[in-house]
Amino acid sequence: MTSPFARLFIVTALGGLALAGCASKPAQRSTGHAAGTTTGAPAHATAPAASPHRTSPVHREAAAEQPLPERTGIPVCDDYLASYRGCHRAAGIYAPDQIEGRYQAMRTSLLRDSLDPDIRPQLAARCNSLASQLRQALHGKACEPEQPAAAASSGR
Repeated sequence: MTSPFARLFIVTALGGLALAGCASKPAQRSTGHAAGTTTGAPAHATAPAASPHRTSPVHREAAAEQPLPERTGIPVCDDYLASYRGCHRAAGIYAPDQIEGRYQAMRTSLLRDSLDPDIRPQLAARCNSLASQLRQALHGKACEPEQPAAAASSGR
């Protein structure tokens, strides 16, 4: 069956995905200010210095409205995404029919977060951690090569 390390990786990966999903959700807190109102001054100019890692609603909304780029621009994240499908197939972490959906969710999360100036500085560490966990789950196995769409559909 699955080894304890594989189970640990799966739990850690799911926890990371949950945290990644929560990172893009606005905090639900009540303030005396009207929500959604903007002025000419940047919203982060009045943010307290004690919470530098929280994403301002203005940045989150701007990141959500922007079209997603093809790459994050962070080499370790782009490398992780490039190898995601092949390495997850080789590691056998998810059922084969789940890999593409999970890849798209991870890709969207990383690309969206790469647009947010409050989150972007933390992405390299996040991707390093994800890549490290994936290497551990591979147990020395090589990742499977990516299957080009044309070759896969033509039966070659």
